[in-house]
Amino acid sequence: MKARAKPPRRLGSRRTKVTVLGVVVAVTASLSAATPSLGGPSGTPGAVPLAKVVPLPAEVRTAQGSFALGPDDAIYATDGSADARAAAAFLAGLLRKPTGYDLPVRTLRAGAEPEGIVLALGGANSVTRTEGYQLDVTSRAVTIRADDRAGLLNGIATLRQLFPVKVERQQRMPGPWRVQAGRIADAPRYAYRGAMLDVARHFLPVANVKKYIDAIARYKINYLHLHLTDDQGWRIEIKERPKLTEVGGSSGVGGMMGGSYTQEEYRELVRYAWARGVTVVPEIEGPNHSHAALASYDELNCDGTAPEPYTGWIQSEEGALCLDDPDTYEFLDVVIGELADLTPGPYLHIGGDEAAGRTQEELDGYFEKVEKLVEKHGKKVFGWQESAGSLTPSGSMTEVWAPGLNDGQMISAAEAGGKVVMAPASHTYLDMKYTAELPEYPVGNSWAGTSTVEKSYDWKPEEQIAGLPANAIAGVEATMWTETVFGINQLENLAFPRLLSVAEIGWAKASAHDWDTFKRRLAAQGPRLREARVNYYLSPDVPWPMGS
Repeated sequence: MKARAKPPRRLGSRRTKVTVLGVVVAVTASLSAATPSLGGPSGTPGAVPLAKVVPLPAEVRTAQGSFALGPDDAIYATDGSADARAAAAFLAGLLRKPTGYDLPVRTLRAGAEPEGIVLALGGANSVTRTEGYQLDVTSRAVTIRADDRAGLLNGIATLRQLFPVKVERQQRMPGPWRVQAGRIADAPRYAYRGAMLDVARHFLPVANVKKYIDAIARYKINYLHLHLTDDQGWRIEIKERPKLTEVGGSSGVGGMMGGSYTQEEYRELVRYAWARGVTVVPEIEGPNHSHAALASYDELNCDGTAPEPYTGWIQSEEGALCLDDPDTYEFLDVVIGELADLTPGPYLHIGGDEAAGRTQEELDGYFEKVEKLVEKHGKKVFGWQESAGSLTPSGSMTEVWAPGLNDGQMISAAEAGGKVVMAPASHTYLDMKYTAELPEYPVGNSWAGTSTVEKSYDWKPEEQIAGLPANAIAGVEATMWTETVFGINQLENLAFPRLLSVAEIGWAKASAHDWDTFKRRLAAQGPRLREARVNYYLSPDVPWPMGS
């Protein structure tokens, strides 16, 4: 069935037909070229340049003219594809409020070339890599083509930045809603681009976590690592162990901001994230950092007596699980089993950092048992770098937060097939203060040093551990600990704009790494973050535009 015809849209004084520059062969080649191609005309006045996007796309070709979204437009999704239709519904939800347009979701029939916005899943496109997409803009239509669901959502994230800044408003705004003509062909450098959120030290309500998900998804972060348990709090309901939330979830650092998620609330967070292209990775800490669990049940303690809940901000000296007690592993079996059932994503994070007082033999025994439990419940094991020497390399992934701590173990695991996520504290720990010039500023840490926005960008994953095979690096993660963070406003102020640095490193080609060009693209995100009500930090090392 053919799409209905529409009257021509006015573009200046008349509507102009546009030919997109670049052919499939040229676009495909440029995805692996040394630098991103920025070919074509200079662009349309008033339209966002195609290359003014974070993260930087792999290939950009600018053409003459632009597309203007109008009140009679629709969003078309591939016939028979639930994923394409869900992506179209998500995009329509983003655009309806600011534009005031109905933007119905319609079926894209084979052979049809409708006007409006088209989301085509499968079929011919120049980007065949996982999560990749091709975005074509002519005066008639915006078309996003991808081979998988993630690619469509990544294309939507790019298109969102190509509309005027006011698209982020949650109220009707006047047009025009113009997008620069051309082609973007894009795919990520790394498959894992994560944001870790600690809700254990200080609990964060569901609405705030959703707001954070919205913010990270804008920049193609595709994993939300939820740190659900620590000494100061247990934040996820376990049906067979209700005291974990009744007691362990009752407080937080300083005796403040306690709370927990019911299993249905957790499921809702997982669903919400998934709809935006983000997969949730839950973390259950151990063998240390476990005071909240120990305070909940006597039998988990080596002496059979539960300690009082812990509200200090540093690691508890009483937070160590009893490693030679079968009750410990029965408990973990229950917890991991229930959490695995709630989590459709592939990974379950088992913690493992700062295991002071444990011998390597004790850690080997503990991680071997926990790894088997994770595999028993159908998940892939993920742990902090301290677990790398104990886990089976070929089936695990570990996260580096302190380069130099156990480089030999990391290299050995990587050479045996293990995967590595880079999250060096000095660059990617978003709870570090921006500057030492404000020593009395009460929010944020400084134990890993301070980190300007430039410093958060000025690092390379492949250079963190000398001798680590580059092909072992699965991705990067921006990490937010909350012992010195009280609520979403402070959290956002620390995370943004530095999280965009990590998003850029995780997505853009290594050859495109350049602070001077990045900071200008980053600056253009200031008004967008403001319109989205994200409480970002106006860093002096970024040339923010007026109105930021």
